[in-house]
Amino acid sequence: MKDLPSKIHIIGSVGSGKTTFAKKLSIQTGIQHYELDNMVWERVEGSRDIRRNVEERDGQLYNIVKFDKWIIEGVHHTWVKGSLDQADLILFLDIPYGKRNYRIIKRFIRQIVGIEKANYTPTFKMFINMFKWNAYFENKSKPEILKLLDHYGDKVVICKNNVDLKNFIKMELRQ
Repeated sequence: MKDLPSKIHIIGSVGSGKTTFAKKLSIQTGIQHYELDNMVWERVEGSRDIRRNVEERDGQLYNIVKFDKWIIEGVHHTWVKGSLDQADLILFLDIPYGKRNYRIIKRFIRQIVGIEKANYTPTFKMFINMFKWNAYFENKSKPEILKLLDHYGDKVVICKNNVDLKNFIKMELRQ
C-alpha cells in the first residue's frame, strides 16, 4: 500500500465538496489543508471580512507551497499557478450543476440553524450570491479551468461525483 501524494490541489465550484473532502483527507493523512478563500479574505470576527491585497494573498500561497506537504482547496484558478505547478496531484471536482445547487441550499440551512460552521456570515445575500457564483463557474470558470488543467497531464484527476472520489482514493492507496 502506498501513501497519497503529499502536495494536493483540489479545485471545484461552490457546493462541489472541495472543503469537506480536503478536511477529511487532511484528517486521514495528517497533512494540513488550506482554503484559498482564507488567503483572499482576512477573516474579522464580528465584522465584515476584508479583501487582502494581491501581494498579501500571493505571499500566503507562496509560503504554503514551500512546505513539503499540503492540501490546498478552492475555486480560484487565475492566480494559483504556483500551487498547481508544485502539486503532485490536482483533483478537479466536476460535480453536476444541479447537485451543487442542492448542496448550497442544504449548507445554508445547516448554517442558519447552527449545525454547520461558516468562515463568513451566512446572510440571504451570501446565499443568493452562491447561486450566481455557481452559474458563473459552470459557464465561464469551468471551461477556463479545464483548458488550464490540460497543461498538467497525468497529475490531474477529474471526479464527477463522490463515488469517483472514493474509488480514486481507494485505488491510489492500493498501488
